[in-house]
Amino acid sequence: MQTAFVPFEQDKLFEAVFLERPNRFILHCRLKENGQTIRVHLPDPGRLTGLLREGAAIIVRHHNDPTRKTAWSAVMIEDKNTNTMVSLNTQLANQLVEKALQNGVIPSLKNYKILKREYTISPSRFDFFLDNGSRKLILEVKSVTMREDTYGKFPDAVTKRGKKHVEELAQIRQEGEMDTAILFVAQRNDVTAITTADEIDPAFSAAVKQAVVHGVTVLGSKCTVDRTGIKYDQEIPFHNVTNNS
Repeated sequence: MQTAFVPFEQDKLFEAVFLERPNRFILHCRLKENGQTIRVHLPDPGRLTGLLREGAAIIVRHHNDPTRKTAWSAVMIEDKNTNTMVSLNTQLANQLVEKALQNGVIPSLKNYKILKREYTISPSRFDFFLDNGSRKLILEVKSVTMREDTYGKFPDAVTKRGKKHVEELAQIRQEGEMDTAILFVAQRNDVTAITTADEIDPAFSAAVKQAVVHGVTVLGSKCTVDRTGIKYDQEIPFHNVTNNS
């Protein structure tokens, strides 16, 4: 059975404990093997609600690049509530979706082929430009780390850029020449559906609700994350709670 998988470099991964987050892009962690406190780059600038708790188990990656400001990067962290590993690299969602599209494992998109990555249509750039033989489709991918009850929720911080993307996808769809879609990818496997975080960014939620009215397709997926890598798990529903759908 076809799947999609992005492996991690095992020899560069180390177990650590999260200590604090002095700013959006930096963590302080303590290596388990020797107790050393290290400065770690965080690829995800969101709030990471419920994850960055003192003492949480975190996996970090060591870099041998002398030009980097930090020798370490955060890879994944354990959600203590569900004992689930959650990816901390937003770019992995795009890498995984690319492989999933190539392997045809996303049911709603299985008939589409990738024409281009990072497709630009004025004034913005979107993640994928796809074709199913009869229609072109612009696909934007959003990485989800936040969990509430059994829902993956997006965003975990106000995102003006995300709202702008959604509005532009709605406009493109209304023009009628191309289809558009948003794929929310939960980089964790302990959720059953995706929804918008109305309480965090009501403007983004309203934009998604309006986009659906204008014909933008909204999809959800979840992944399994462990020390070996990140694997596409399955498509899950998107529920627009603002209209109780």
